[in-house]
Amino acid sequence: MAAITAAMVKELREMTGAGMMDCKKALAANDGDMDAAVEFLRKNGQAKAEKKASRIAAEGLVKTVISGNCAAVVEVNSETDFVAKNETFQAYVAEVAAQAVASDAADMDAFMEEAWNADPSKTVKEALVEKIAVIGENLKIRRFEKLVEDNGCIVEYIHMGGKIGVLVDIESDVVNDAVKEMGKNVAMQIAALSPKYIDRSEISEEYIAHEKEILMAQIQNDPKESQKPAKVIEGMINGRINKELKEICLVDQVYVKAEDGKQTVAKYIDEVAKANGAKISVKKFVRFETGEGLEKKSENFAEEVAKQMM
Repeated sequence: MAAITAAMVKELREMTGAGMMDCKKALAANDGDMDAAVEFLRKNGQAKAEKKASRIAAEGLVKTVISGNCAAVVEVNSETDFVAKNETFQAYVAEVAAQAVASDAADMDAFMEEAWNADPSKTVKEALVEKIAVIGENLKIRRFEKLVEDNGCIVEYIHMGGKIGVLVDIESDVVNDAVKEMGKNVAMQIAALSPKYIDRSEISEEYIAHEKEILMAQIQNDPKESQKPAKVIEGMINGRINKELKEICLVDQVYVKAEDGKQTVAKYIDEVAKANGAKISVKKFVRFETGEGLEKKSENFAEEVAKQMM
């Protein structure tokens, strides 16, 4: 009988998504033959995820959870929006979020190898493979992030039933309903306008320089603007940079609920801080949007239903 090595087990796991012990048994039962072991696992229903692994999973759900001074946000993808609305899938995503908020994993690889809290006899990856078999679509735990705040509070916001999820880490020496409401309003702002930074201090000089290069090239390619004096062109570039920074920096954005249409987020936070005798700042925010940056396939509802019936 051929010796079964750890490398062989690892390779089979990566090919099929089956559990470590199942892979070891499959290799042993087939004298180390990798192809035969894959077939063995498929016949035993332990590699059902294999044929689904190449499918695009760009729909799904974002879920947030807060536990004490900790919070987590996760994105779990499915192939179709039909499955994303399924109660079994939604319950699974809630379990993944609960796993994330209790996790000490520094990255996704470590997270996937953790014991699954809902059933410690399995890893997170093994539980995912089982769920793929149950639901019948390729699923993917795409990302997670965890926040901890000891001097303030963390506020969550879910938009459109899980299409967008936001966590806001508020540092404050006063934590009351007014401060939490302010945090929720800021989270809604982030969901709606998707800032990239909290304030300008987070933006590198390299980024500014790169944006100026692009703006200069645009001006030079414009027959009218390129003929303007150097000082005028410099002023135009700085003006356009400032306009862009107001759009991508949270505290510089116009607050979406501002009655006058002019109040910035920074002024809104200061207003709440003054009213509550507090020192308040946004330390960090996380915004996940389902399928962001992923290729999505176009399907109609009838096709989705038909696939679920197969």
